[in-house]
Amino acid sequence: MTYQPTAIDENSDNLPKLPVWVTSKGAETLDTVAFRSGVGLTVFDQLISDPRHGVPVKLLANRLAMSAATATSKLEGRLAKEADIRDAYHLTPHGEARGPDGDLLAYWREAARLRLTGRDWHPALKALVGPEFEMDVGGWLQSAANRSQCHGPLAGCAAVIRAVLEVDDRTERIACLLSDIVLARALNWTSALPVTAQHLSKTMLRNLIADGQRADLKVQAGLLISIEDTIRLARDLASRATLLQAAASKLRAKGSDAAVALFLSEDAIGPWTMLSPTIQGTTFPMTDRAARRFCDRLVELGVARELTGRPTFRLYGIAQ
Repeated sequence: MTYQPTAIDENSDNLPKLPVWVTSKGAETLDTVAFRSGVGLTVFDQLISDPRHGVPVKLLANRLAMSAATATSKLEGRLAKEADIRDAYHLTPHGEARGPDGDLLAYWREAARLRLTGRDWHPALKALVGPEFEMDVGGWLQSAANRSQCHGPLAGCAAVIRAVLEVDDRTERIACLLSDIVLARALNWTSALPVTAQHLSKTMLRNLIADGQRADLKVQAGLLISIEDTIRLARDLASRATLLQAAASKLRAKGSDAAVALFLSEDAIGPWTMLSPTIQGTTFPMTDRAARRFCDRLVELGVARELTGRPTFRLYGIAQ
């Protein structure tokens, strides 16, 4: 069955977007990056904070978790491909070890679910950073918040990355996670989105620790590119979500509304595990055959695609 992409809805033109002059690349300085980031973060915040824009935030978060897992695998020297990470997470039977690739995606998915409000989020964060750093986290975040107030959020992100890596330069995922939290708290979000890691390199991080020439600027510029990419992704997902919801009326399977809702929160869905014998998160039953037919029907309608290219153990999603 051939995937036929559906044209993105014209309503995407009404979504907040970056002005052309923000994305045009010129000679970068800390001042220009700070200025461009102010515009970018305003658009980003508008997109995900206002439900009227239709961005499926859970789906966006899980898509970004996959991107962060792929990026931090590279930073940590394993170089796992996205397809391998996806398989390790989604195809490992419940209760069995996922291996380092699956565990890395699980880490970032857990990070994206971390709530940053109330009194009980600190223990959850400490579980993610581990006992070695749990006593330092509060000070790192406060210091980065202070720098954000004076020099902008991206300066605070770079500061917390440097603070973590100066203690242990092998803790890239923790450094990126805390940077995501600094960014989220600067924008008064209730949870963090994994955006930091996407455009960082090992060389950039080494130079940041060593105070190499323009190291802070390069890290902030990399973060800005990640933010701009995430804005484009959020807009794309909002449009694709609209198309999926419009196609839902053509679906006759029982529980199709619940299944569509699952596609709007998960970036990869295994029909035999997440739709059958019951649709994940619900009590709606669905047979194996019905689950496969449901996914293939979404592909026929052009609102989803098969992600693996395999004849068996297939995964489907709209986040591509």
